[in-house]
Amino acid sequence: MAAPVPPPAARRVLSQCNSRSVPTAHRTNGQYPFISSLRARGRTLVLVGFDDRSDSILRNAETVTAAILRTLAEQLGDTLLLVGGFSMGGVITRYALAKTELQRMDHHTGVYLSFDSPHRGEWVPIGLQAFAHHLAEVDDTHLRQISSPAAQQTLWRYLASVGGTPQESPLRAEFNEQLRRVGGWPRIPRLLDVSSGRGDGVGNGTQAREKTLSCSGPLFDGTYFLAQQQGDPAEAAVLNGALGGPHTITTRGFPEFDGAPGGTLESFGILGDALAKTGENIDMSHRAVCFVPSVSAVAVRDLDRQEDLCANIDDLPPDESELDGFLLSADNGPHAAMTAEIGEWSSTGSPTDRTAASAPARPVGRHETTVGAARPGWDGPHRPRCVGGRRAGPTAPR
Repeated sequence: MAAPVPPPAARRVLSQCNSRSVPTAHRTNGQYPFISSLRARGRTLVLVGFDDRSDSILRNAETVTAAILRTLAEQLGDTLLLVGGFSMGGVITRYALAKTELQRMDHHTGVYLSFDSPHRGEWVPIGLQAFAHHLAEVDDTHLRQISSPAAQQTLWRYLASVGGTPQESPLRAEFNEQLRRVGGWPRIPRLLDVSSGRGDGVGNGTQAREKTLSCSGPLFDGTYFLAQQQGDPAEAAVLNGALGGPHTITTRGFPEFDGAPGGTLESFGILGDALAKTGENIDMSHRAVCFVPSVSAVAVRDLDRQEDLCANIDDLPPDESELDGFLLSADNGPHAAMTAEIGEWSSTGSPTDRTAASAPARPVGRHETTVGAARPGWDGPHRPRCVGGRRAGPTAPR
């Protein structure tokens, strides 16, 4: 049965809520002046923009490849590049570099660096995904965001309808296969990452089955969301109000994602604030929950099991990560936020070309993913943790 059509005032409310609900993109800049710090150290920053950042990772990787080739064409001297990106930008550049190598094209990159990138997937609560579908009859803005190619390629589990079963999106399965075909990772540069989450297995304090956000009208009376819990089934949310219901949203066999160690996103806070501004009575106990788990950012474990999701990375054998080095944060902070710790390590502590280098590349554009010319040598005190015993120089193939 079709849900009742809400009055005009309700439709305006829904539009406001939907336009500000959980974003698929992604990052908080933080307070550290990262770009200024790079420039002060004599580095040139090349910024790459996308016509549509929600487009397929495979397509946006073509833009990154074009930017790398243009940078090399306009470069003065022979300095190796540092190529990487924030959040999904790190996945895009990972694929672009790996494909370039498969095509036997010279990307002239010494270091690959990603910032809290979802190498093993990212998490948006299933209840919030269901809410996007719940609103779609009157405003599909958020549904179009959460269902975009890029979102489906990076979400660990995707919900295709209110009554559907959360599962890996076919678009994610296809992307992972394409990534496998190009080798998974670039093999020439050193592979580095920074995570916005802790490495000791300590979560953000959100307890499984806690009520994160609840509504008491006038539009969504009886709607509430629970922090992800284990169980088969496990209740994640109940959706009710002007658009019909109640609809009980459940998951089966999921670990406790919301409280896991990792970079956080104000998933419930964004929605709760928007609802409150429209006059909805809300009770919100958790604004931010885990978005990119630490084990995903540093490519150490998959996300299917509780013991892997909350693994103590500090105690794991160094060869469990697919990276050459990584930095974990002192606490679970906002996703991809540029803290002083991360900024200093990224701009002064990452290994770069140790040969003599002349002038860096000239900037060629604007953007979100970073392609930068690296300076030679170790020019800072923070040496990254080396994993996998791979200590070869940045130009040595593995």
